[in-house]
Amino acid sequence: MEVLKEKVEEEEAAEREEAAERAERREKAMWPMEVQKEESTVTQEMLRDLERKLSEIEVSIPEKPSTFTNDPIDVSKLPLSYQSNTLKEEHLLQVADNFSRQYSHLCPDRVPLFLHPLNECKVPKFVSTTIRPTLMPYPELYNWDTCAQFVSDFLSMVPLPDPLKPAVQEEEKAPPKKYAIRPPRDLSSRFEQEQEMKRQKAIQAEEEQRLRQEEERLMEEESAKTDPLHGLRVHSWVLVLAGKREVPESFFIDPFTARSYGKDDDHFLGIESLWNHKNYWVNMQDCWNCCKDLVFDLGDPVKWEYMLLDTSKPLLSLTEGDDSEMSEMNDEDDVENLGKEDEDESFHMPPAWVERIEISPEAFETRCPNGKKVIQYKRAKLEKWAPYVNTNGLVSRLTSYEDLECTKILEVKEWFQNREDMLELRHVNKITGLIIDSFKPGHSQALRVHSYTSMQPERDRVMEFYETARVDGLIKREETAKTMTEYYQGRPDFLSYRHVDFGPRVKKTALNSAESNPRPVVKITERFLRNPEKPADEDVAERVFMILDERIQLRYHCREDHITASKREFLRRTEVDSKGNKIIMTPDMCISFEVEPTEHTKKLLYQYEAMMKLKDEEKLSRHQAWESELEVLEILKLREEEEAAHALTISIYDTKRNEKSKEYREAMERVMHEEHLRQMEAQLDYLAPFLAQLPPGEKLTRWQAVRLKDECLSDFKQRLIDKANLIQARFEKETQELQKKQQWYQENQVTLTPEDEDLYLSYCSQAMFRIRILEQRLNRHKELAPLKYLALEEKLYKDPRLVEILKVFV
Repeated sequence: MEVLKEKVEEEEAAEREEAAERAERREKAMWPMEVQKEESTVTQEMLRDLERKLSEIEVSIPEKPSTFTNDPIDVSKLPLSYQSNTLKEEHLLQVADNFSRQYSHLCPDRVPLFLHPLNECKVPKFVSTTIRPTLMPYPELYNWDTCAQFVSDFLSMVPLPDPLKPAVQEEEKAPPKKYAIRPPRDLSSRFEQEQEMKRQKAIQAEEEQRLRQEEERLMEEESAKTDPLHGLRVHSWVLVLAGKREVPESFFIDPFTARSYGKDDDHFLGIESLWNHKNYWVNMQDCWNCCKDLVFDLGDPVKWEYMLLDTSKPLLSLTEGDDSEMSEMNDEDDVENLGKEDEDESFHMPPAWVERIEISPEAFETRCPNGKKVIQYKRAKLEKWAPYVNTNGLVSRLTSYEDLECTKILEVKEWFQNREDMLELRHVNKITGLIIDSFKPGHSQALRVHSYTSMQPERDRVMEFYETARVDGLIKREETAKTMTEYYQGRPDFLSYRHVDFGPRVKKTALNSAESNPRPVVKITERFLRNPEKPADEDVAERVFMILDERIQLRYHCREDHITASKREFLRRTEVDSKGNKIIMTPDMCISFEVEPTEHTKKLLYQYEAMMKLKDEEKLSRHQAWESELEVLEILKLREEEEAAHALTISIYDTKRNEKSKEYREAMERVMHEEHLRQMEAQLDYLAPFLAQLPPGEKLTRWQAVRLKDECLSDFKQRLIDKANLIQARFEKETQELQKKQQWYQENQVTLTPEDEDLYLSYCSQAMFRIRILEQRLNRHKELAPLKYLALEEKLYKDPRLVEILKVFV
């Protein structure tokens, strides 16, 4: 630092010499004109020499001061700390300028430091004073990952005008002129225009072909293309140092993507400076290997040059040898610095000039500005919404494009929240038209995934289910125009697969469906898992019902020590012939291949019983196939209703959106208000105005008690009458005004404009509403007045001040 001070003194001396030379030149400029003319005599050779010298001088244009982009903010409403600097802040700016000059002198090849940009009020503010640590009342902000996600959603990425300089203000474009000359009338020929359009179409087709070829060429060169600004762009991110809050190692956080990176990541090529709310450090280490070899010991002045001498900065890590050497020098240093401890007073960072961060619950839930955020990527666009902003529950959409101009859409992914139908993700392929809907657990039909190209029945689709939520164990159903395949899991009958082939409909109706005109089943194939309780030769692995051919094929499981499995085929015939005679089971009706044949399987009775059982199972399988068709129709109908309604679930704790909870809360508040009014009414002393007319402390006589009761009842009766008269007067006034308005309308009906008619109808509607309310209040008053009178009379008879005197009259 002593060398830096000497350098600064030399620069100040040079500046003083230049100032003296400028003063001398100003004195010469004020000499008499005659003297100047005499001295201004120069030759052509001297002019050429002067021109040559001037051309060799390189003039450096001063850079514009760093500033943030202009926002539509009324700066007059901002606090004074935004509009001016305190004395300590001015001192800090001077210290920062001095630090910047020393840094530029010692490191002329490095970029200028980012120290004090202009704020919203065009006032320079040091970067460390823009940070104000604040504890927020939201648990989501206590962890770095959720906090970074909130910040990334809340911020909008705006590219810098110059990617090499932070926050350079763009020049404002001049507004267009209000008045302009009208263009001349078009006198061109239509035929020439048509010919020109044809020629332009041909040129456009050639241009599109050229663009396609150019895009293909760019895509090929894109992988090998080098970035001309690699390593020169300016970016700011967050560094989390290891040590506190159980952070094992330092890592980076990108505030715009909320992603974390290790310090060895190749995305970060180097660090110019660091700062927090206490100090500012400049990296003095070589970043030839990116940030992999950087040492983040901010207490080491060799690796990190600090701007302010802060006693709370991290201490320098020492080795054992250095520690022993320091212990030998401690005594001498303590003696020398004994009287200097009180003299060293470091300059501390001024407090932050910004206000405390205040985030309302609405803003915290909204996240993105105005509830929406759009991020443009290369061949992709990401859109984000806050929950409940969209009525269909859409919170995020990712659109992928084929071209760089983002005009041809390849696919769209949409994420949903708080849907009653539990829809979570929708993936739409614009090329094939395939739509894949993914659901969270809880759908009424236990849907997990629905893949389809059309919501019309008997089209290609795949439905996947949560098998634990279904009693039949169905996990997947694939459907085409002529087939349906189902996969099962965890069934007691060990069924794992069913494939149904449908034939063409016999009846041709305008509306074909599984209910009115089901598709005929021509073949059913079922597969079963191994049942350990049965022998392998008796445990069916696959059975095929060939309905048109009237055949049933069985294939059994293979034993562990065999390579072939037993098979059996039944020729299913009608139970009676053409003459009505009952057909008896014959050996040719069952063809079997058994690995180890047994006697009982060859008997006709065993084969007959097996065939009768298979007939019943065939009927059951056909019925289950028909039920599957009905279920598909039911699911499609339900999905159409859900998409049309797209209702959202609202928590009972969300009192602003939950209408039922809001109505219940308002009802409770109304009941509490009425109870409060009753309590206030009970606390009123209805005899106080009349007791004030009597001498204080005098005991009431029977005659005075009766007179108090009568006067109180008479006064209350008069107030009831006055209230009825007031309501009646208002009712009559509103009625008369309505009649006058109707009479005026009848007289001026022909000349009225549509706006006047709308105003008249609006007035009539409001007047009728007021008249109806007054009529209801009047009728209710007439009904309750006698009851209120009797209630007051009963209270007077039970009043402790009158009860002993008036009980004779009761």
